Amino acid sequence: MSIDGTSFRTELRNTKVLEGPFPPLNFDKFPPTPQDAFKNWFHEAVTANVREPHAMTLSTVDEEGCPDARVLILKNVDNRGWHFAVKADSPKGKQLAGNGAAALTFYWPLLARQVRVRGIAIALPDEESALDYQARPVASKVGAVASEQSEVLGDWKDLERKLIATEEALGKNSMTGVEKWRVYAVDASSVEFWQGDASRLHQRLRYVWSKGDCQWVKQLLWP
Repeated sequence: MSIDGTSFRTELRNTKVLEGPFPPLNFDKFPPTPQDAFKNWFHEAVTANVREPHAMTLSTVDEEGCPDARVLILKNVDNRGWHFAVKADSPKGKQLAGNGAAALTFYWPLLARQVRVRGIAIALPDEESALDYQARPVASKVGAVASEQSEVLGDWKDLERKLIATEEALGKNSMTGVEKWRVYAVDASSVEFWQGDASRLHQRLRYVWSKGDCQWVKQLLWP
């Protein structure tokens, strides 16, 4: 059934958004670093039963300067940045190898909260990538190794055959495929915390890294 543009536009306009109430917010009490502020908000999202609060959109740039985005899972947050893992030969892996500029976006609709991270994705040491790969469930390893990610799949049976062969290889060596596994950390230059409001008078706080002072500077932003 085809839906005409006018009715769909009306449906979109009538779809409810930013329905509160939402938790009280005081940016004056936010910690000195965005890493600690993020962890606090993440724990509040978990407490509020937000589903998959560690899911994030990773945005990268290809060799032609075109943006690309996809959803990944956050691995860790420390003083080096926000961590995630990719296959080196995947589109995102190739894009990051050619241009490390990256952005992360978290959105927790139950709390009307968004976090935006911008910076440079730095490849972490091979030892850390190997530890992350080792900790992955077997099924996740099979899927990662077997998939020729984003390539055209001519027949589903091709994937089934590849899965069987990969399961056998991993049965003999649980680290098969680790050489293509990369863990990155986005070394942030800015991190923005956004609290939505039904009136659209959103509250926004941005952390900016000051190279001269070697510290984070907090800035309130207009809605």
